[in-house]
Amino acid sequence: MKNVQGKVFKYGDNVDTDVIIPARYLNTPDANALAAHCMEDIDKDFVKQVKPGDIIVAGYNFGCGSSREHAPLAIKTCQVGCVIAKSFARIFYRNAINIGMPILECEEACDKIQAGDEVYVDFKTGVIHDITQDLQWQAEPFPEFIQDIIDKGGLMASLRSRSK
Repeated sequence: MKNVQGKVFKYGDNVDTDVIIPARYLNTPDANALAAHCMEDIDKDFVKQVKPGDIIVAGYNFGCGSSREHAPLAIKTCQVGCVIAKSFARIFYRNAINIGMPILECEEACDKIQAGDEVYVDFKTGVIHDITQDLQWQAEPFPEFIQDIIDKGGLMASLRSRSK
């Protein structure tokens, strides 16, 4: 799994799927069209400012709400390097893994990391390093089989690679 380093976009608790990708845009299966509206109801400048590898940091219950896969897909298509939250809604957690989007849970890091900080994440070890503040935290890394799913781009791609 490739490590990431990027600028932090920080949000609070209970960021639901309707905030991640507003329902009014769900009439398209085009991931790029979804990404163009990612986070716009909570952060109008997100899509204009996010760069490949940037990181979303949030509070408890990130991705709550509906079970739509559009939410993690919009985030991944924006090329966000990962989402770090205090906790994830379980269906969002599963959907993120299924599409190969890395996520980590770490309460202490989410409390201390500030918007705009530069953060480095080592997925193999679970180490989160806030370069701006020179602070470091330990998240639980994914087991190897989940890291493999993410590395291969999601569950279906991982299963296809096994059948070859």
